[in-house]
Amino acid sequence: MPKVAQLTLSLESKPGVLAQLTGALARAGVNIQGVCAPEVAGKGKVRVVVDDPERARAALKAAKLRAGEEAALAVTLENRPGALAQVAEKLARGKVNIKCVYATTCGAGPATAILTVSNVDRALALLGG
Repeated sequence: MPKVAQLTLSLESKPGVLAQLTGALARAGVNIQGVCAPEVAGKGKVRVVVDDPERARAALKAAKLRAGEEAALAVTLENRPGALAQVAEKLARGKVNIKCVYATTCGAGPATAILTVSNVDRALALLGG
């Protein structure tokens, strides 16, 4: 389970904003591996995991989009009921807070869940990574 760099952007929720973000990454040849973009009161906190964070940061800066960075975990899960629950329970017992999680299991095969947690190193130790 690798530790990954997750880029974070606070953006206005309006038509074209996600297109601007993803277009800047596409033009730079950066592949998006995961994205989460919830809306809260007209604002969106976009979290994105990419294949080349350095190139992504440069592309976003050129597009005048300010991006922060936070460490996250990419956890491979079996595609079965309870797989995410087991991870969440281990982290809870170890007093690690899950601040954000997003994943998909579209189709057969394993899923990858991206977890933003209060203590990445402790979470890695608890999950055997």
